[in-house]
Amino acid sequence: MGNMNETLSNLMKVDGAEAVAVVDYSSGMLLGSAGGGLDLEIAAAGNTEVVRAKIKTIEMLQLNEEIDDMLITLTSQYHLLRPLSTDRSLFIYYVLNSGKSNLAMARRSLRMAEEGLVI
Repeated sequence: MGNMNETLSNLMKVDGAEAVAVVDYSSGMLLGSAGGGLDLEIAAAGNTEVVRAKIKTIEMLQLNEEIDDMLITLTSQYHLLRPLSTDRSLFIYYVLNSGKSNLAMARRSLRMAEEGLVI
C-alpha cells in the first residue's frame, strides 16, 4: 500500500504520463497532484462535472452499474477518470500523451495504483 504522493509519483513513471491528480467528487477540490502542463485545479473542477453528469445519466437510465473508468480522447492526449473503488467520492484524473503512451498499459497501471492508494 502506498501513500498518495508515492502513488502519484509511480503513475508519472508510466510512458507518456503528463499529469495525475486525486480529486474529491463532492467538492471538485484537488487533493493531490503530480506532473503538469495544464492547470490541475481547473481540470479537477471541470472533470468533476463530467463524472457527475455520467453518474446522473446512469441513475436516470436505472442501470445497476458503477463507473470503472472514463476515457476522453483529445487530439494529442488521453484523459482517464477513475473513481476509487474504496471511496466513490474520490477519483483519479490521469493525463497521457497519446503519441507516447500505451493506453492499455496506462489503464492497467491506473487500476493497480488505485488498489494500493491510501488516503
